Formats: sequence, structure tokens, C-alpha cells
Amino acid sequence: LQGIFVLGLPYALLHSGYSGLFLIILAAALCCYTGKILIACLYEENEDGQLIRVRDTYEDIANACCKKLSPKLGGIVVNVTQVMELIMTCVLYLVVSGNLLSHSFPYIPVTEKTWSVIAFATLLPCVFIKTLKVVSKLSQLCSLVHFVIILVVMTYCVTQIHQWSWAKFRLSIEFEDFLVSVGVIIFSYTSQIFLPTLEGNMKKPEEFRCMLNWTHFFACVSKTTFALTAFLTWGEETKEVITDNLPSFLQTLVNLCLLTKALLSYPLPFFTATEIVYVCTSRGNCSNYRSPLFALGVRGSFLLLTLLMAMFIPHFALLMGLTGSVTGAAMTFLLPSLFHLKLKWKKLSFLEKCADISVFILGFLCSLAGIVCSIKGLLEVFG
Repeated sequence: LQGIFVLGLPYALLHSGYSGLFLIILAAALCCYTGKILIACLYEENEDGQLIRVRDTYEDIANACCKKLSPKLGGIVVNVTQVMELIMTCVLYLVVSGNLLSHSFPYIPVTEKTWSVIAFATLLPCVFIKTLKVVSKLSQLCSLVHFVIILVVMTYCVTQIHQWSWAKFRLSIEFEDFLVSVGVIIFSYTSQIFLPTLEGNMKKPEEFRCMLNWTHFFACVSKTTFALTAFLTWGEETKEVITDNLPSFLQTLVNLCLLTKALLSYPLPFFTATEIVYVCTSRGNCSNYRSPLFALGVRGSFLLLTLLMAMFIPHFALLMGLTGSVTGAAMTFLLPSLFHLKLKWKKLSFLEKCADISVFILGFLCSLAGIVCSIKGLLEVFG
């Protein structure tokens, strides 16, 4: 919930004004709700009325919903959507790495695309990652770097408090820019892909709902505080990646920390995406993996795909908005509410049904509008 993509939230506020603050809070509440109903879909009541966990993954839920139409259709849709989101996340890490290197060393005559290639070269060892143990160690280092970055940026913003003015917020906003901001904000909260596994590995699964409430509450507070202080500090000059606004003596230090964080964050979505592909392609086999050459080829192909996409779509905020509108909205709003209605329809109250339907409609409209506006923005940039 507190990834590198919080760096795009001040830029989202620039284009959404006061409504952006409301959106950050609303997105936290909705994502928390859909997380709860997604986990509810893992359970069914037994003859004694006790809840029993009968499903383990997002894919299992999807297959249960679509078993009358096709036993595996739902799982295929979910897996494709998950892989798309994970790959786009990897692409974003490469894009932001190129941006950070470019602004850290402006005196070196190298383009952002070239810097992205250099960052990509450091990620080549990812093709040899076979276990989650290595990924977890890298993610732990990533978390430590994240706290340092947020602390430095927030501290600088507080020193500029004499420049803050609420007049910097827009009262009138451009509808298309606003919709792109919606995608950015949604994408900063997406975590539903990991929730079934997380809940299944909790020592006390009965405390999952409480945990979800508190984590989303603190994520909302920290995101709002960070986005607000950063925007009040720079106003109309707020850039896509907020660290670009920092003075030179801090920018290089923070950018290098961010680069480290981005590179350390890359292995988790990369590993998860390749795991999904391995599981799907090795079903029916005795082993979980095919030949080592096949595994190496899949990882290498994924790495190359993320590089090519980063080279052709080097716009951080627009790409994040598009991803949030497509896969983020689907995995966070559309599918959880749809699956909950399908599996629990007879046991839901009228208000619960209305809530699920409202979330689905809202997610669909935001997704559709965000897709159109993000693609239009990308086409204008290329044009």
C-alpha cells in the first residue's frame, strides 16, 4: 500500500484539486471494502453454520463463479489480468528508474531511455531468482529505503511551510485530467492480488478484517499527508515524479535512494508474474516447473518485454493512470464485487447487494473513462 507510486499523488492533486483529497480517502475505503468481500469469497458455511476456507486463491474464486459456463474460464481471465498488472508494474519501475537517473546526472548527455536500459542491465540477475526467499530479503531492504525517502521529502516540505497556500488548489478542473488522476490514485492502493495468500498465512486469520481496516487507515493518512504537503510546497510547478521538484543538493541523494527502491521492488511483481505463468503451463506435469531452459526463457522474455514497453511508453503518470484504469480497477473493484454477488447472493442483505452493485458500477465507469483519457493523453504526447 505504500509503494513508489505515492510519488505520483501530488501530481494527481495538481489535476484534481480538492476532489483529489476526497478521492484518496474514498479509494482507501472502497479498496478496504473490496478486500474484505474478496476474502469472504474464500469461505463457505458448513452444516453447523461455521465458516470454512474452501478456496485458496483469486483464481479459485473466479473458477467457482464461472464453473457453469466454463470450469477454467474465470481463472484464465483473472490470471491474464494479474499478469498484465504485474508486468505493467515492472514497466513503471523501469520508467521511473530512467527518469531518476536522468535528473540525478543532468550533466551527462544521456537520454531517459538510455538510462532505463542501464537500469535494466542491473536487473538481469532476476532471471536466476527461483525462490521467494531472495525476493523477501530484497523487499525488506526496499521498505527501509522507502521510509528514508518519505522522511527526507516530508522534512524538506515542512521547512517550506511559509510558502504554503490553499490558493494553489484548483476550484475548476479539466475532466480528462481528473479521470487520469483517478487512475493514479486507484493504482496506488491496489493490493487485492496478494490478499488471499496473505490471509491464508496469517497466524490469526480472524483478525484479517481488523488488520485491513488499520492498514488502509494509516495508508490513507500517510498518502494524504504526503500528497498535500508536497503539493502545497510546489503548487502548479508539481512534476510527475515529485522528487524532480527537490533542490539539487537533495534531489540527487533522494533520487538515488528512489532508484535503489525501484530496483529492489522490481523482483516481487516480476517473480509473481512468472510464477503464475509457471503454474498455468505446468499443470498436469509431475514437477512445478518445466525444463530449466524453459524457465530461463520465460524470465528472459518477461524482462525483455518490460524493457521494450518502458522504451516506447516513457511517461510515468500517464502509464500509471492507464494501468490503474485497466487492471487496477478490474482487480480492485469490478471482480471482487462481481464474485461476491455471484457466490453470496442468497445470504446478502439488501444494503450489501446495493453496496456491491454500486462499487461495480463506479469501478466500471472509472475504468472506462480512465482508459479513454489515458490513451488520449499518450497519443497526444506521441503526436
